[in-house]
Formats: sequence, C-alpha cells, structure tokens
Amino acid sequence: MRHFRLLVVGNGISAYGSYLNMVALNVFVYDATGSALAAGLFMAVRLATSVVSGWVSGRLVSAHDRKRLMVGADLCQAVALLSLLLAPEGTRPGLLYVLAVVTGGCSTLSQVALRSSIPEIVGAEHRVRANGLLVTGRSLAMIAGFASSGVVVAELGYSAAFALDAATFLVSATVLFLLPVRTRAAEDAVGGGSAESVGAARWTARMLLGTAPLLMAMIAVRAVDGLGSSSHNVALPIYSSGLDPDHPATFISQFWATWALGNIVAQQVIGRVTKKTGRTPGERAFALGACVMSAGFIVVFSGLPTVPAVIAALVAGAADGFTEIVYVSRLQTAPDEQRGRLFGLSASAENTGFGLGMLVSGALLERFSPLQVVASFHGLAIGLCAALLLLLLSRGRTRDPGAEETVGRDRTTATEGHG
Repeated sequence: MRHFRLLVVGNGISAYGSYLNMVALNVFVYDATGSALAAGLFMAVRLATSVVSGWVSGRLVSAHDRKRLMVGADLCQAVALLSLLLAPEGTRPGLLYVLAVVTGGCSTLSQVALRSSIPEIVGAEHRVRANGLLVTGRSLAMIAGFASSGVVVAELGYSAAFALDAATFLVSATVLFLLPVRTRAAEDAVGGGSAESVGAARWTARMLLGTAPLLMAMIAVRAVDGLGSSSHNVALPIYSSGLDPDHPATFISQFWATWALGNIVAQQVIGRVTKKTGRTPGERAFALGACVMSAGFIVVFSGLPTVPAVIAALVAGAADGFTEIVYVSRLQTAPDEQRGRLFGLSASAENTGFGLGMLVSGALLERFSPLQVVASFHGLAIGLCAALLLLLLSRGRTRDPGAEETVGRDRTTATEGHG
C-alpha cells in the first residue's frame, strides 16, 4: 500500500489538473471565440470523445501494458496543453477542438486502466480500501481545482493556467513511471493474441446478457446516476443565484466542500466496516446507497435553510462516495484479462448518461425549477434502484454466485474467473 499511496497522490495531482483544465478551458473557449455555441460545441466534443473512448479504452487496457497507457495518457494531455500554450493566437481556436478530443479520450483511458489495475497493484483483499483512497483524493482535487481556477485565470492569466495544467500531468506521469507497481496478473501476458481478445469480448457480452445480469443492472444504475449528476451540476448555479443573487458562488462552494467531506467520511466508514467484518458490501448496499444519494441531492434543492441543506449535501456526498467504492470494487472481482473491457463499457455508459443529462436538463431548466428538474432525474435513479432492490430481495441474496466473498477469498475470485 505504500507505493499505492504515492500513486494516489500522483492521481490526485492529475485530477486537480483535469478540474482546473475543465474550468479554465471552458472560459477560454468563450473568450477566444466570443460564441456560446462554440463553447457548447467544445464541451460536446469532449463528452462524445469520452463516450467513444470507453469502448476503445477497454480493448487497449485488455491488450497492452496499463502502466504505459496511464503514463502515455498523462503525457499526451501535457503535450496538447503545451501545444495550445505555444501556438500563435490565431491558430488557437482550431486547436481547442483537438485538445477536447485528446483530454476527453486520455482521461477516460487513464481511468479505465487505473480501475482495472487496482486488484493487481494492492491485492484483491485491499481493493475496497484502495478505491476509497482514490475517491478521497479525487474529491479533494475537485474542490481545489474548482476553487483555484478562478483565481489562477484572473490573477495569472490563461497561459499560466495551461502551464500549471500541463505540469500536473507531467508530475503524475513521472510518479507512475517511477513506481515499481504491477498492473496485470502475473500469468496474464500483455498482448496475449487475438484469441484472448476475442474471448474477452465474448465473455463481456455473455456476462451482461446471461451469466451476471446484476452487473448489467448496476451499470444501468450508474448510467442513470449520470443523468442525475448532470441535473444537479447544471441546476446548482441557477439555484444558488436564486438564494443569494449578490453572492451566487457562496452556496456552490458550501455544497461542493460538504460533498467532498462526505466522500471522505464514506471512505473512512467503508474501510473500517470492511476491515472489521471481513466482507465487502454487495449489490444491495450499492442500491441502497444510490437511493440515499439521489434523495440527498433532491433535498438539497428543496429550499431548506442553509444548515439543513448543507447536512443533506454531506449525506449525499457520503452516499455518493460509498456507492462508487462499492460499484468499482464489485466490478474488480472480474478476471484480470476481462476487467478492462468491463470498465470501458462502464465508462461509456456513465459518460453517455452524464452527457445526455447535460443537454436535457439544460433545456428543461428553461421552463421548470431546479427542484423539479433535479427531482425528476434523481427520482428516475431512485425508481431504478428500488427495482434492483426488489430483484435482490426476491432472490434472497446480495450478489450473483461467487461475487460476495470474504475479503480473504476475493483474490481467488479475481484470478480464477466466474461461471
């Protein structure tokens, strides 16, 4: 775990660059083009690339060295940012869309490769704790990135922001390159041939359609969660402006800071519970956590006074962190050679839900209140989770066969496969 903690630091630095990048680039696109349409197109290209990259990343992660892929993804983003920084001003608007493709594709590739590698880096018995550390690091990075982006751009300018973004990716790539970590199972030969690739693809389809339908249901829930997440992201500035037109950023800052704190609390709680009981939470815990998360986000927008609303954000953040840790840990029980494709499919589903939600919720907010939009999207997630819970209760179990193992037995599940 010592090496993994250093990896978490490097990943957090990279995540900080991504969130800083997200804000600075979106503002820069609008300033450089003077067009809201161009800014929207930039975001659309980035999201579309993330969706497509999920499918491609699954295949790359299954066939190539994951550590090299993660290092390469960070280096590509650094080079793309430096290219934009050094390019003549007249050519920058055209390069922005190239940058959207690079950042959207590389960030998804890096995420899929890292999630697929965790059981091999730390051991399957430590994967829940490792996933919790990553959630905590990314949550803190998000707060730091969003909070500092305005100051960096306003005080230092776009060039400094792009240079800082590039530096974070270079630091992350260096940390990954130097760490002596193994990202694949010892018996799994990288680039093991077309037969293995075809087998992995066949296994993924068979798993989703037949042998593990609960995994398909979990991925569907995550896609709908993406819809809900997009709704509160789009509605938050509008809602905050209604609360305090003179200081609209106040509630937004409180919301995200409290949400991040909830994520940290979730990491601590699930780590202690797993260590004490020796068992990893299963699908039932995932569905319950997703219900609590969506309900918490709805309460945040219900017009409560600041203190109750912040408490609701804390609960939503804790449930959000909990469900992500449980979800990722569950998918990591798949055999190593098939894990990459599974996480690639998951990334495509989540990004599709988020991107579609951004478009639909933005349009709906022109006619409906933030509470109505957020309640509709998150209510859909609650309904799907309730259906999943009913299915689990009817079967009288929390997982499909072999999935809910004691922590000590998870390594066997991860290496020997299912069915």
